[in-house]
Amino acid sequence: MVLDHHRGGSGPPLVLLHGIGSTWRVFRPVIPLLEERFEVLAPDMPGFGRSPPLPAGVRPTPAALADAVAKEMDRAGLESAHLAGNSLGGLVAVELARRGRGRSAVLISPAGLALPRESVYAKAVLRLHVAVARANPNPERLLRLLPLRVGSGALMFGRPWRGDPVELAEQARLLAGSEGFEATIPETLGRQPCGLDRLDLPVLVAWGTRDRLLFPRQGRRWVRTVPGAELRYLRGLGHLPMADDPRVVADAIAGFATAAERGEHRPPATVAR
Repeated sequence: MVLDHHRGGSGPPLVLLHGIGSTWRVFRPVIPLLEERFEVLAPDMPGFGRSPPLPAGVRPTPAALADAVAKEMDRAGLESAHLAGNSLGGLVAVELARRGRGRSAVLISPAGLALPRESVYAKAVLRLHVAVARANPNPERLLRLLPLRVGSGALMFGRPWRGDPVELAEQARLLAGSEGFEATIPETLGRQPCGLDRLDLPVLVAWGTRDRLLFPRQGRRWVRTVPGAELRYLRGLGHLPMADDPRVVADAIAGFATAAERGEHRPPATVAR
């Protein structure tokens, strides 16, 4: 299986991993900034964007999705890379890190440690988004209207008025056609990740304070579980902070990965607020 992907830039390798129902295009606002310092590989994971789904009978667990991403890394000649994953992509980044494929990991609102009631809520929000996307065959026309853009993006973005209507419309069409969406939800929000206490690489957990899908309080569970992990709150940003403030997100990813690349990362003494 070959995954649809974006690749560009030069420098240490960096792999960007999107969330459930999303595509690598959600990173478009930050990719030009990151490519100034890194060789960026951003794949569509199986069943999302323009990548084919996993073979019949293969459950889309984070481990199975990591298998596909690891093969894409192999095709690109990347034995290891810095990893940055959003939501489901954070879980896939963890799986790759457990296999020794990561040099550092920036987990942006990672899924995996929600309480049962939080998971029920997140599943409902995600299914609502895909239902709206599938019911609207011409999303660009509606998304050009600021009130509709703000209303439709309020649960995913901290600053939904900043979204580009053309970009958002493309992502909505790809969400509507996501073959792996429904099968991936229980594998993402219905299971707790294993081996977090054995991760042996620098880890930054970044969480938007306006994340209305996976609540910011979940970040503390991650840093209590992952040894030496740093928690950084992104003020005023949402679940998809890349579009809210590209510079802040790119600087967080690039700064952390660069420090890890130089061996300068030190575990935090306190949790940043």
